[in-house]
Amino acid sequence: MISSLASTASGFVLLLRFVRIVFPLVDRELAYWQQYAATHGTHELSKQALASIATKKFHCQGGSVYCLYKHVPTENFIKLVVALQTISDYLDNLCDRAGIADETAFRQLHLAMTDALDPDRPLSDYYAAYPHKDDGGYLQSLVTACREQIAKLPAYHLVKAEALRQARLYSELQTYKHLDPLVREEKMLSWSNPHLASYPGITPWEFAAATGSTLGMFMLCAAACNPSLTASQSAQIGQAYFPWINGLHILLDYFIDEAEDRQGGDLNFVSYYASSEETLARLTLFVKQARHQASSLPETAFTITVLDGLLAMYLSDPKTEPPAQRIVRDKLLYAAGWYPRLMYIFCRWLRKKHKL
Repeated sequence: MISSLASTASGFVLLLRFVRIVFPLVDRELAYWQQYAATHGTHELSKQALASIATKKFHCQGGSVYCLYKHVPTENFIKLVVALQTISDYLDNLCDRAGIADETAFRQLHLAMTDALDPDRPLSDYYAAYPHKDDGGYLQSLVTACREQIAKLPAYHLVKAEALRQARLYSELQTYKHLDPLVREEKMLSWSNPHLASYPGITPWEFAAATGSTLGMFMLCAAACNPSLTASQSAQIGQAYFPWINGLHILLDYFIDEAEDRQGGDLNFVSYYASSEETLARLTLFVKQARHQASSLPETAFTITVLDGLLAMYLSDPKTEPPAQRIVRDKLLYAAGWYPRLMYIFCRWLRKKHKL
């Protein structure tokens, strides 16, 4: 009981630091990139850059929790998280909101993700196959900002291969998922099915969900801030995040967006579950597996707090209020325990105050 209370107190301290210290720093970084996008590049690219920041700010907020990990220099790490996540969100808009469905163009654009995590490789021509090309240096500047921070990580050589593997899988997902609806499902299955032998017990769509998260990349980079990191610890982190923690993250994201995606004709991985009961069962499995994986990691309490925060942040979204979603939400929260439910109430308060 005493250790449980101590862990809870530690989680609350982390949460308060997150809101009071991290959120303002994230706002500052986003304001810089917002100003850059507003004053550089052609109208279409500037518009998509600004829209990605305006509508996906919470992605940067969520990812920046890793700046509170042990040994991490807060301000520098926020620069890394915001730059990498902004690349991800911007490219998502270019592939999904600009009326373009070109596999070659999407693949070329997403070289920015692997370039950002590999300071040793030359920068690519990201717009080589894309119809709009002049962003005033916006995307290259984001990539360079990531590389500058990664070059400061003393143990990055131990996590680099896994970070790049996850970035490549992320890029492959984004290349296929934004294609024309007539071809995207077949392309997605042809891509994901060969990987499933390495991940027994998950479906092709759950594998795809795991590839869609940036959390594993952020955690690996946070761990690399510790000069005493070992290869064994790095491997443990990679296995814990992929597929279970990453997968939980994106399945929650798709769960709250399911109705919206159905109306817009967008691909949604949760929609492949046959019923609300199956959705609840699979999300519950991912919660249990993610918690189990967290128990084997260094700084276990930190990772458990992140998992509880994921549940609270996503399930507090107003999009979970319709009856079918609410039933799944409430049962997930009940199964998760009282502390995630308390964080859920706090996140609802943050939303009312427009801080989330």
